[in-house]
Amino acid sequence: MATLPNPLPQLAADPSGRVLGLELPLPRGRLIDATGEGPWHEPLLWCADEPATPGVWTAVQPARRTAGLLPVLLDVGGSQGGPEDWELMPAEMSYPGDHDADEVLAEFWDEYATDEDDDWPGLTDALISGTDPDALAAETADALVKDPSRLKEPHLALVPARRSADIPAAIGWGGPMNHETDVARLCAVLRSWEDRFGIRVIALTYDQLVLSVTAPPTTEAEAEAVAAEHFAFCPDNIWQGTADGTRQSYARTLLGEHTWSFWWD
Repeated sequence: MATLPNPLPQLAADPSGRVLGLELPLPRGRLIDATGEGPWHEPLLWCADEPATPGVWTAVQPARRTAGLLPVLLDVGGSQGGPEDWELMPAEMSYPGDHDADEVLAEFWDEYATDEDDDWPGLTDALISGTDPDALAAETADALVKDPSRLKEPHLALVPARRSADIPAAIGWGGPMNHETDVARLCAVLRSWEDRFGIRVIALTYDQLVLSVTAPPTTEAEAEAVAAEHFAFCPDNIWQGTADGTRQSYARTLLGEHTWSFWWD
């Protein structure tokens, strides 16, 4: 895999971000290279110093086109603090494009499914929507910024990544550590969900991932098929996120739902 040039060091010389093609100046922020094993050899991300406000996601969209920097909200209000304190693990990450989503989920399914479950059903078909995924991502980000019950203190961050699905691996995020240490394998699934459901990575906390979903399931059969993928991806969502711990109950929560959240214990 050819490594993309990292444009983040340019922000050290021009913190306004105009060098990246932004019309509006970036808010005050900082470059972050802290990992669990000491400073990384280059910045992993830029993070704003102040909480995000509605519209900031849209304001930094030009950085995607001109510099390959993608936005994400990072919740710094939890007990684990901000990304400097998350013990990021970029050295542990492979490349998402080296993994097959169906194979990754099948492996997890075999590990976590019970004797009562059928064999891995495979990836479900793509779902159709006329909504622009990036427009929905901006709307979802604005909604999260306005809702303190979802994120305690979201700050805007910019990450050098090929696509939104790659953001967790690009910064070496360790949220699913008890499920999978090489988050690039999960990002391969996110890439598949980008292609089939129009997802975008909107927010990360220390151990939670929030996605916008352009094309959620709208029928019971579709929801049950997607729920099977969610179970393999993050079994805690089903085991601890429903009253009875069943995929059937979980599937009903996915019907028409344009935001997916995942939390690993």
